[in-house]
Amino acid sequence: MKNNRKILRLPVAFLGLVLCGNAPSPSPADLYGDLFSAIQEQHVFEDGKTFADAAAKTPPQDIVAAYNREKPNTPAKLRAFALRFFIVPGVNDKNPSNIREHVRSLWPTLMRIDKSSLAEENSSLINLPHHYIVPGGRFRESYYWDSYFTMLGLVADKRDDLVESMIDNFTSLIERFGHIPNGTRTYYLSRSQPPFFALMLDLSKQADPAVRARRLAALRKEYAYWMAGEGCALKSKKPCDRVMPMPDGSLLNRYWDDRDTPRDESFAEDRATAAKESGRPPQQMYRNLRAGAESGWDFSSRWLTDPKNLSTIETTSIVPIDLNALLWAIERHIAEQCAQTGDRPCANEFVKRADLRKASVDRYLWLGKEARYSDWAWYDRKATPVLSSATLYPLFVGMASTGQARAVANTTRDKLIAPGGLRTTNLRTGQQWDAPNGWAPLQWVAIDGLERYGHKDLAQNIATRWIKTVEVTYHETGKMLEKYDVEERLPGGGGEYPLQDGFGWTNGVASAILERYPISTN
Repeated sequence: MKNNRKILRLPVAFLGLVLCGNAPSPSPADLYGDLFSAIQEQHVFEDGKTFADAAAKTPPQDIVAAYNREKPNTPAKLRAFALRFFIVPGVNDKNPSNIREHVRSLWPTLMRIDKSSLAEENSSLINLPHHYIVPGGRFRESYYWDSYFTMLGLVADKRDDLVESMIDNFTSLIERFGHIPNGTRTYYLSRSQPPFFALMLDLSKQADPAVRARRLAALRKEYAYWMAGEGCALKSKKPCDRVMPMPDGSLLNRYWDDRDTPRDESFAEDRATAAKESGRPPQQMYRNLRAGAESGWDFSSRWLTDPKNLSTIETTSIVPIDLNALLWAIERHIAEQCAQTGDRPCANEFVKRADLRKASVDRYLWLGKEARYSDWAWYDRKATPVLSSATLYPLFVGMASTGQARAVANTTRDKLIAPGGLRTTNLRTGQQWDAPNGWAPLQWVAIDGLERYGHKDLAQNIATRWIKTVEVTYHETGKMLEKYDVEERLPGGGGEYPLQDGFGWTNGVASAILERYPISTN
C-alpha cells in the first residue's frame, strides 16, 4: 500500500531548532528561510523591520511550499507574494475589506477646489471654479479623459453634485481656451486629450434649459477646435492641425499639439529621445511625442514604426480609430441636441458629418478580413498592423454595425483577453500602453461596448477578470493603482514615471462595474 503523505520541507535552520528539544520559538528568518532572505536582501520593504514584524495569513509551511513552487524572483513579484500571504504593518493592515467601501472613502481625499492665492497665481496651475476629483499621486490637477471614467464611479456612488461641478469646470475651460486642455496646467494648453465631453454630458441629470444650451454651445466650440484644420486640409490635400484628408477626399482626424518643443513635464526625457535619432529634426520628434500625450496613450506601439524604439514615433501621421469614434459621438450628440431645440439646419449638418465620418471609417479603418478596427498611417497609406483594444471604441459609442460588433467580439475573445482583463495591445515593448498592461478606461470601453451589442457574457467575463485583478492587488497593497499587469495580476510597469496610486479612473471604473454586475471574487 502506497504512503500518500506529503513530505513537508521547512528551512534547515527551523528543523535544527525543533530537533534541539527545548529550542526557543523560531524567528521569521528560521521559519521562512530563502523567502525571508530574498525579501530582505532585495529591500522589498524599505525598513528591514517591516517584514520581520509581518503576520502570516496561513501556516508557515504552506507559505514556504508556495514560495518554492512559484519562485518569485524580482522585488515586484516578491512584494506581491509577501502581501498575498502576510499582513504587513503599515502596508496592508488598515484598509476596508471591499473596494467599493475603499473608493467611497477616497473621494474626499481626491477632491480639490482651486482658490486663488499668491502661490497659485505664480504656479502653472489653471484655476477652476468648482470642485473636482484628481487622479492621485503625481497627478495633482484635473485631467480631461481621466475625469469621464472617474465620473462613472461618482454616478455609481450617487455623487451627482461632483459630476455636475466637473462638467461645469470643463464648460468653463472650453469657454476660456476654446478646448479642454490635457490637464489644468499652463504647459498642457497646447493640446487636448481624447474628447469625452459629449459622453460626460450623457451622465448629467441637469434639466435647466439655459445650462443645457450653454453646454451644447461649449460642445460645438470643442468640435470646432478639433476641426480647425478642415478648410486647409480640403484645399491642400495634406494634414492640417488635427484634420487628416483621406485618399478619397473625406476627412478624419489625428492627434496633434500646437507646440514642437520638449514637454515641460517630461523635458529631459523628450530631449534624450530626440538625441537618439540624429537623422530627424528634433522639433518633429517633440511634436510627435506631444501628440502621443494628447492621445492619452503615452506611449504605445500604435504610434511607432519600430515597436521597440520610441524615437520612431509618428503619432501625427496616424489616423486613430478611438479619436474618430469619439468625434462621431460628438457629431451625433450635437445633431440630437440641435434637433431637440428645433435647430434643424444644425441637426442636418451634423447628421451628415457623422454619416460621412462613419463611411470613411468603414472604408479605411475597418479590416473585415482581420475582424478588427485599426489605425491608418498617412506615410504608407494603409492600416497599421497593431491590434489594440482601441478596436472596441466603435462598439462603445454605437458606431459599429451588428456584424462588425460580432467580429470585434470574436477578436477580443481570441486575442485580447488575458487572465486579468483586457490587454492594451499584444506587443511587449516596454511602453506602458502595450502588453502586459491593462488600463481601467479600456476595460470599461470594452465592457460597455460589448454589452451594447448584446455580447453580455463576454462583457461580464472581462469585468470579472479585471475586478479580480484590482481586488487581488488591493488586498495585497491596500492601494488602487493606475495600471495593472493583466497577465500576472501584478502592478503594471513601463512609462516615464513611477507607478501611481490613488487612482481616479481605476476607482471610477471599479465602482461602475460593481454597480452593474453582482461580481464576487473573495
